[in-house]
Amino acid sequence: MSRLNPSLFLSLAAGALTLLPVVAQAQAAEGKPPQRVRSVTLQGNQACPTSTGDEIVVCTRNDEPYRIPKGLRDSGPIAAQNQSWVNRAAQIDDVSRTAGGLPDTCSPVGSGGQTGCSMMWNRNWAAERRAIQQQEQAGR
Repeated sequence: MSRLNPSLFLSLAAGALTLLPVVAQAQAAEGKPPQRVRSVTLQGNQACPTSTGDEIVVCTRNDEPYRIPKGLRDSGPIAAQNQSWVNRAAQIDDVSRTAGGLPDTCSPVGSGGQTGCSMMWNRNWAAERRAIQQQEQAGR
């Protein structure tokens, strides 16, 4: 058996490498990419629109927009042992502010405690409204 000449091998490899871009350009010219790709989200019984010659239409259904199934969703308060330490620290801070009579806390103790009473009433009113709306939605 004869051995392959290294210089011949290198010249063949260099020639093949120089032809690769030409071959790639020829393939790209034959299969032109679409001019437009349109993504459509369908609701209910809508039909997917037909595509034209130079576009691709991708249709998806939005029957269940939430990742968590309805049976597993919980909108109630999160138990303390399941909350992050940031939430726990914020709650401790709020309790400490109220107990210390700091401004905006609606506390009878301290010089600025009375200034937060209207904010507290507004927060309570908003929480009551949210609870009423949730009960109405659950009753549907």
